[in-house]
This record gives sequence, structure tokens and C-alpha cells, in this order.
Amino acid sequence: MRLHLQQIDGLDAAITEIDREVDAQIEPFRATVQLLTTIPGIEELSACLILAEIGRDMSRFPTAGHLISWAGLCPRSDESAGKRRSTRMRKGAPWLKTTLVQCAWAAARKKASYLQAQFHRLRARRGAKKAIGALAASLLTIVYHMLVSGELYHDLGPDHFDRRAKATQTKRLVTRLQNLGYAVQIAPLPA
Repeated sequence: MRLHLQQIDGLDAAITEIDREVDAQIEPFRATVQLLTTIPGIEELSACLILAEIGRDMSRFPTAGHLISWAGLCPRSDESAGKRRSTRMRKGAPWLKTTLVQCAWAAARKKASYLQAQFHRLRARRGAKKAIGALAASLLTIVYHMLVSGELYHDLGPDHFDRRAKATQTKRLVTRLQNLGYAVQIAPLPA
């Protein structure tokens, strides 16, 4: 038993030493890591990993789409003779993709947020796995724009999609009620 306890103490000491070394290496990037942790679903460890994979300099990527493509988070376009074969995600940076997918799952659970609203909206049409892939791409887009501008994350809110297409949603709901057999007359509520 004493041997096992000594082995555990040795492993704990090694982990502490590695953590100290990682903290020393991350110190020049501390402000950028703190910036990325303002995004829902991204904690300090995942922010460090994202930064280690893509770096701070976004001049290598002309647009956020180029970064998403490099990371392998965009669907593959495999079509020949009018037949679509596979739309699976492309191969890309495996550590980055895995981390972003885990962060997307965490962001989808953040209550009353834009990212949760986006996840539920996409999941209804495409399924949970494709929605998470799209959410991971959205997270990487957010990271790209934050690194370019240096601004903190600003959540658009859970009702962003309703506000953006209010007229379209009103028309769709009126049509749906009419199909159910109701006569609908629209009148705005007094403010």
C-alpha cells in the first residue's frame, strides 16, 4: 500500500511541475486566453488549446471561412455526375476540431444564449450531430473575429432569429393557422 501511495505522490508532483511549466509558457498569451474565455462554452484549457492550434495572428486566413476550412469544420463537397456522395466533415486539425465540438456541446447548454438558440434551430432541421458541427464552426468564426478585432464576446440573445426575420415568421405562423382552419387577422399590440 505504501508503494502505491508513493507512486501517487510522485505522479501528483509530476503533474504539478507540468502545470507550472505550462503556466509559464502561456503567460505572454494570458490576455488573449482571457478574451476567448468570454465566449460561452470555452474555458481556459480549451482557449489555450485553440490558441495553440491557430495562433494569435489571423493574417494567414483572409476570412473566417478560410479558417473554418483549414480546421476541417466545413462539410465536404463530394459530387460527381450529379450524385452527391458524402457530406461528412473534411479532415482537418484533429485536436482543434475535437476541442471545438466539445465547446459547442457546452455552449448549446448555456441557457438564454444565441448559441443555444442556434443549436435548437439547426437541430430541429438537421439533427443534433450536424447542429453541433455547425455550432463548432460558429464558435471558430467568433474566435476569428475576436482575435482580429480584440473585442469581447457580445451575445446576440436567444431571440435574435425571431427579431431578424419577424415578418417572415409572422407570415409563416399566419399561414399555418389558416391551414388549421382559422381566420387570422393581424393587429400589433399597443406599446
